[in-house]
Amino acid sequence: MRRDATPRRYLMCPPAHFKVTYSINPWMDPTKPVDLPLAMAQWEDLRDRYVALGHTVETLVPERGLPDMVFAANGALVVDGRVLGARFAYPERAAEAEIHLDWFRGHGFQEVHEPSHVNEGEGDFAVTATYILAGRGFRSSPLSHDEAQEFFGRPVIGLDLVDPRYYHLDTALSVLDGDEVMYYPDAFSEGSRAVLRRLFPDALIARAEDAAALGLNAVSDGRHVLLPQEATGLFAPLRARGFEPVPMDLGELLKGGGSVKCCTQELRP
Repeated sequence: MRRDATPRRYLMCPPAHFKVTYSINPWMDPTKPVDLPLAMAQWEDLRDRYVALGHTVETLVPERGLPDMVFAANGALVVDGRVLGARFAYPERAAEAEIHLDWFRGHGFQEVHEPSHVNEGEGDFAVTATYILAGRGFRSSPLSHDEAQEFFGRPVIGLDLVDPRYYHLDTALSVLDGDEVMYYPDAFSEGSRAVLRRLFPDALIARAEDAAALGLNAVSDGRHVLLPQEATGLFAPLRARGFEPVPMDLGELLKGGGSVKCCTQELRP
């Protein structure tokens, strides 16, 4: 099957102030030091790979005291050029929300909505051709799902996350193209697994070891799938479906609980 890449526009934030000084997910251990130059080099490699593939990368200026700003996906959800801002669950990240909103307001986005309910942007929202999938259980409020549906006018499908290692939807599920997804079933409640089987009967099902490498924290342009290099079990199934896996090393950023997708917010026109 021939796959065609679609040029994308991404928002990223360099890890200039990245460190792990608190723990708000099971991946974070403040006793493990971060190699900041290595984290920056890994982030730059991801950014440069996007550009080499024909995509546009916008840059959000990092601010001291906000070490998780590198995980730019959490700052908003952009669909049809409309922006639903984030409202973070933890006070350590709360100030990031206004920085993202200010960026959008200053870059020509006309419809920018400051949310009433907790949501963490593309951390817990995933956009397919037909639906907006919405995670809940650890960070985002279920009330944010109705808010997103009203704002975007697209059907929002709520999915319950049950494993704290997969605290955001983007750690357990990735959109590959259109209504094609890959996901790790054990990250979801029994009812949510049934919903996913019904909506996506041909989904690529990830094994436990690839999910544990954050292999589902991936970004696809419809052909190339950038994902953590340790998720080797996903490479052959992706190729069998016509995709081209692009392994990336973001091991330092994994210490903060994020990888490719967490670093990448898509600005959908």
